[in-house]
Amino acid sequence: MNNDKPDIKMLAMDVDGVLTDGGLIIHHNGDESKKFHVHDGGWIRIWRRLGLKTAVITGRQCPAVAHRMKDLEIDFVYQKAIDKLEVFDTLLKESQIPAEQIAYIGDDVFDMPIIRRVGFSVVVADGLDELKQEADYVTTARGGQGAVAEMIRYMLKRMGLWDKAMERYRR
Repeated sequence: MNNDKPDIKMLAMDVDGVLTDGGLIIHHNGDESKKFHVHDGGWIRIWRRLGLKTAVITGRQCPAVAHRMKDLEIDFVYQKAIDKLEVFDTLLKESQIPAEQIAYIGDDVFDMPIIRRVGFSVVVADGLDELKQEADYVTTARGGQGAVAEMIRYMLKRMGLWDKAMERYRR
């Protein structure tokens, strides 16, 4: 991407290692718990208030993810995405948003095919080094520690939407 304002219409995200720290809590009955950072959720809401779309593509399936994504009103949620690139192609068709207008944040090798296709790619600070080499931006925050919030703040500034995003809070 060049230094011009990026024309991004959607933020797509991995879950484990991006919206969470990658740790899994498996309870005695087999249920799984995840810990999400409140800053990520808050900034996702700001992103959405600007009329921008959101998507999640994750390799695992977990009711906690479904619940959190519903709470955040994520537009497109794909769990159990074994072949993330195949699921990304489905997202392109269902959203009618071209890959060049999507920003994606990931952390591991499974995200590489998408990182290589989107208009703006981001990797969390503790992501795979080989993936960082492919990224347009690497966060200073680790996965599950506000990396998505950092990315959104960065993107809104680059897109010229920062002042509009902050109007509500400057009253």
